[in-house]
Amino acid sequence: MSCPVQGSPVDTDDGDRFPLYAEAFTRDPHAAYEAMRVKYGALAPVELAPGIPGTLVLDHATAVRILNDPDHFLHDPRAWQQTVPDHSPLRPMMEWYPAARYTDGHDHVRLRQVSAAAIDNVDLHALHDTVEILATPLVESWITTGRAELGSEYAFPLVFAVLNQALGCPEEIGQRVAAGMAARFNSTSESEPGMEMLTTALSDLVRLKRARPGDDMTTRLIEHRNNLGDSEVVAQVMSFYGAGIEAARNLILNTLLLMLTDDRFGGSLLSGSLSTRDALDEVLFNNPPMANFCTTYPRQPMLIGNTWLPANQPVVISIAACNADPVTKGDRTGNRSHLAFSAGPHACPARTMAYQIAQDAIDYLLDLAPDIKLAVPADQLTWRTGFFHRALTALPVVFTVPNRPGGSQPTQQRGFQPTRG
Repeated sequence: MSCPVQGSPVDTDDGDRFPLYAEAFTRDPHAAYEAMRVKYGALAPVELAPGIPGTLVLDHATAVRILNDPDHFLHDPRAWQQTVPDHSPLRPMMEWYPAARYTDGHDHVRLRQVSAAAIDNVDLHALHDTVEILATPLVESWITTGRAELGSEYAFPLVFAVLNQALGCPEEIGQRVAAGMAARFNSTSESEPGMEMLTTALSDLVRLKRARPGDDMTTRLIEHRNNLGDSEVVAQVMSFYGAGIEAARNLILNTLLLMLTDDRFGGSLLSGSLSTRDALDEVLFNNPPMANFCTTYPRQPMLIGNTWLPANQPVVISIAACNADPVTKGDRTGNRSHLAFSAGPHACPARTMAYQIAQDAIDYLLDLAPDIKLAVPADQLTWRTGFFHRALTALPVVFTVPNRPGGSQPTQQRGFQPTRG
């Protein structure tokens, strides 16, 4: 009897690996996921960058198994990165830093305790007010024109400002952080200099907060009893900015796109039958801001189903594909079983904070411009390159200029409107 076990996806001939860096993938990743699922099943052989193989997990149950097995699937990439060229565009996103995301065992527990404490001490009631206060001047700059580009003129500067305030980061340092983070996520030749800019800026922030502590997340990282060193504080702050600048911005834009194109949420947004929270959950299922992430590295060769995964080679969870696994289909209203915040011991500790920032940002905008519409057909919108994220390049909209005496402040908050939740 022949053995049904397949060889490793990493050992597959180059021609059989799917290139995640290809333009075709950026244009229609869901078609690519489905084609890979049909051809390979739960585990697909991919190229993360030219000449750099990996395995993409397409099956929800397989992903949950891997994410809940830290003894066999490590998050520390150092054995793998020794095999990757120094100037690979993948290194800035995947190489080791002393952050909870890249560590295992005792080191992971120690670093996660600090990060979780810094997040848990954020006043969520005050955060609601902070989002609206920081959103107001952004909206005021274009509300009288009847049009806006919600990526560069709203979502990005808003989440950037919220993070800077939460982390106690001055504007000048924050601008360097933003530029470096954007280059890092693109997985191009700009990634390496972007990472250098980012780490330099964050090192400046940590030195500043050691000299002048405040009531902010960076200071709480520094003052935690686990006594993190400067490089460890930099790595945790980098994770906060990565989740905030990239994931939160993309979550806001992807959710707005859904609400502007799906009649369940409006047609006219005033008459939608589902809430902003429902829209957020649907995007986190179908169009998550971090589409392929949560990379692990098997400690030893592992047999999953009928496929061997080799030791120390990247196994990337396709959050978007796993959420679209046929076993998860059905009515998802109110369902939050998606993997957008990962699962297991490395699940994102800022889930509640991320939901709140995105929902407050969207609701505030829709209070001020309830008849907002896309300025171009949806099929003309484009997406940024890079397989880690699912990110619009721009979201141009038009709306009726509000005619309210005394400025553009909303007359009531959407959180009290039952149609939006």
